[in-house]
Amino acid sequence: MDKKILIIDDEKAIVDILTLNLSMAGYETVAANDGARGLDLARTENPDLILLDVMLPHLDGFSVCKQFRETDKLTPIIMLTAREEERDKVYGLELGADDYITKPFSVRELLARVQTNIRRNAGTERKLGQSGVAFGRFALDIERGQAYKEGRLLDLTQREYDLFHCLTKEPGRVWSREELMQEVWHYDYYGDLRAVDVAVRRLREKIEDDAANPQVILTKRGAGYYFAPPVEM
Repeated sequence: MDKKILIIDDEKAIVDILTLNLSMAGYETVAANDGARGLDLARTENPDLILLDVMLPHLDGFSVCKQFRETDKLTPIIMLTAREEERDKVYGLELGADDYITKPFSVRELLARVQTNIRRNAGTERKLGQSGVAFGRFALDIERGQAYKEGRLLDLTQREYDLFHCLTKEPGRVWSREELMQEVWHYDYYGDLRAVDVAVRRLREKIEDDAANPQVILTKRGAGYYFAPPVEM
């Protein structure tokens, strides 16, 4: 069955271009031209990926992303924006978007990001490993793609789980932002390294006892991030 892409954008020309090119690439598409309708379709059409514009009538893209993420942590969201301000891009990532691309964009680049996010979300690589691993107060169920802290299921998005899984593969190893972008986001030359910092910050908020004083996901200044296994008391 073809993968389904939901396009939420109020610019008909953009929707037409995306629909044509995605269809030629083998994807099924469904579209909405306002945020409220888009949120409804996101919940009922079960898309494999959402292309979400920021500036929308009735309900802006940030609100759509936030409300959708309250019930769906897994479906990839790529935000489309004409805004150049860094705070808007970071805000979208903090709300749970997986990626963003700035208009005007290359169709080739967008298709590459769509393919990468859908492939990642399929989670096939996680099923190649062992079923579970534990370290201190944390445990990963590799088969199900779930993480636990002291036996409690952590409410992680797919990206946050993938990031945690990557860092825990080699405790103590320092991963540069570029390495994490390639390993977790699977981008060789696409992507913004700020997405890594935002994802680490969101992950810390969910797994650390005190996100302002992290003890599990640590920073090596000028080098990157690493996992320090907590000692079970």
